[in-house]
Amino acid sequence: MKILFFSLLLIISTTVTNANDGYKLWLQYNQLENPSEWQKDCFEQYKINGSSSTLDIIDDEIQKASMGFFQKVANQEQNNPKLIISKISDLDLKKFKLDATKITDLGSEGFFIQELVTDSQDKTTIVAANTDIGLLYGTFHLLQKIQKNEWIPIEGIFQSPKTQHRLLNHWDNLDRTVERGYSGFSIWNWHRLPRHIDQQYIDYARANASIGINGTVLTNVNANSLVLTPEYLEKVKALADTFRPYGIKVYLTARFSSPIEIGGIKTADPLDKEVQNWWNKKAKEVYEYIPDFGGFVVKADSEGQPGPHNYGRTQADGANMLADAVAPFGGIVMWRAFVYSEKTPDDRHKQAFNEFKPLDGTFRENVIVQVKNGAIDFQPREPFHPLFGAMPKTPLMMEFQITQEYLGHDTHLAFLAPMYEEVLKEDTYVNGEGSEVAKTVDGSLHSHKLTAMAGVANIGTDRNWTGHHFHQANWFAYGKLAWDPYETSENIAEDWLKLTFTNNPDFVDPVKEIMLDSREMVVNYMTPLGLHHIMAESHHYGPGPWVTGGSRADWTATYYHQADENGIGFDRTSTGSNALGQYAEEIQTKWGDVNSIPEEHLLWFHHVSWDHQLQNGDNLWNNLAKYYQKGVEEARKNVKIWESLKGKIDDDRHQHVLSFMTIQAEEAEWWRDACLLYFGQFSKMPIPEGVEKPKYDLEHYMNYNPKNVPGI
Repeated sequence: MKILFFSLLLIISTTVTNANDGYKLWLQYNQLENPSEWQKDCFEQYKINGSSSTLDIIDDEIQKASMGFFQKVANQEQNNPKLIISKISDLDLKKFKLDATKITDLGSEGFFIQELVTDSQDKTTIVAANTDIGLLYGTFHLLQKIQKNEWIPIEGIFQSPKTQHRLLNHWDNLDRTVERGYSGFSIWNWHRLPRHIDQQYIDYARANASIGINGTVLTNVNANSLVLTPEYLEKVKALADTFRPYGIKVYLTARFSSPIEIGGIKTADPLDKEVQNWWNKKAKEVYEYIPDFGGFVVKADSEGQPGPHNYGRTQADGANMLADAVAPFGGIVMWRAFVYSEKTPDDRHKQAFNEFKPLDGTFRENVIVQVKNGAIDFQPREPFHPLFGAMPKTPLMMEFQITQEYLGHDTHLAFLAPMYEEVLKEDTYVNGEGSEVAKTVDGSLHSHKLTAMAGVANIGTDRNWTGHHFHQANWFAYGKLAWDPYETSENIAEDWLKLTFTNNPDFVDPVKEIMLDSREMVVNYMTPLGLHHIMAESHHYGPGPWVTGGSRADWTATYYHQADENGIGFDRTSTGSNALGQYAEEIQTKWGDVNSIPEEHLLWFHHVSWDHQLQNGDNLWNNLAKYYQKGVEEARKNVKIWESLKGKIDDDRHQHVLSFMTIQAEEAEWWRDACLLYFGQFSKMPIPEGVEKPKYDLEHYMNYNPKNVPGI
């Protein structure tokens, strides 16, 4: 009986040990196969120069990695270390034959890693930086290299972030619900703060530091004034204290009407002296709690949020008032450009440009305008926002959405790095050819020092953080592109797979292909050829091309696709809304011609007849139908590929992803059938050969109403 008991205990113990719920993200530190002597030396003989809370974190990280890579404790060696982690100021540059000119431009967050030979011919790997935070970034980079079984190049690694502020925007409410959140509740447990720090806060900071994210906006852009009260500032301080050793600053969303709601003032007019004084005092109070508070993010005059329009003032008036309040403390204001009229007077694509373009050069030096990647609202594909080519005198930051509001929520695999990369590489022509969006974001195009990127977080209380295991890759990808907007999707996908699952090319190669093609697959079965905003009303889950009426035209699908018997698409050329006129002449010329515009943007800018011949010689209707079918077939193929990979990773994550991929393939059919039935009413053309016939009639799809969809 004892033998049987211990055998069962061993089986249970092994099962628990091998289980993987995804909580460790890309910091798995899997056991190394056939480690090199260099890899072993780094953990058997390492030294960290100095003492600080951040250096303690580095030491702890090395121990975690050593236990994962080798199942043994790492050893510090003071006399003859093979790995030295040190600030540059504490290094003997002559001993290691370091060229000081190569390390002068690392800044406060950069680092270098190099294997060097001393005068005594000893080889030593150096991780060096100007600050402890730079050392933290460098250490994570080294550990990731080791996990991927990659060597440090002879010439070394020299890295500095290309954007200054790299933030996650949490659309988290104080009641712990998350707007557009699909992975559980908010991780901020305000009720327990400040007396209790959840372990997840520390793990959150660690994960962000490992990919270079240095800021977090804790609260929803649809802001609640209560977060600026002492009761909540005490809680925010507790989080700021927790994140500080990881190089992460906290930011808050400021509700424009706060002087009225918590200040007892009758107005929030930004030019009113009493209002200005109130914000000045409030900013001072915030910085007394949090001396390194990053600043405010503001959503104003949009979707019911109060703003300067309420008082006949401009966006610059509102932003500058807040900027003046935080300027004495080194704070910044990120003023969102997502502003459009409550009365829908014009094409929504045009409204942010019309609002902000005349204000170029009127904002304070510590204001940066936060612009979504596209002019509508985080669609599966959008042309780049025209503001990126229109405001050379004003720093502009990119806002990407990591959470998949319009891309299938938590169950659809859509690796978003290709979307981010596509936008960042677009040429605005603002300074002639070569004026890519990335150069506006990193400040190089117009010589701006204040630079930033924001990503709307997809993080929640689900054990794997993001609902779908593969949605962790979008958090990871955002961090990598915020650090370096010129990084490639292929490199990011491969790195994430190796760090999260395995280095085995039999797994990495096919899954990398799935990832790189996945966003285009989603576009195919949701919004091909430039269709946009045809999702179901409010929750945006599933198809809703029939959505019409209501209080606002631009919250309906029919406003955007404008399907009728003559064709489909939104005419944004000079014969329509002329939103195309907000782009450079080079773009207007190319995109204004229905025959030369990239077909992925066709229906975004043109109302096209159903029988119009596309580049492949077939008509619009047949192409539309075949794209929907292609997306379905791609989703089904992914299921089969993933099934074939069973055994190459842990069963827990394999089964979880397989379940979600199966849902995605089923819902791709839902999208195809609903959209083709609806649009077919107008084209009056048969579904072409090779495209499967819908399972049900249109009424079935129009009457389907999924209940209690999360994240609204």
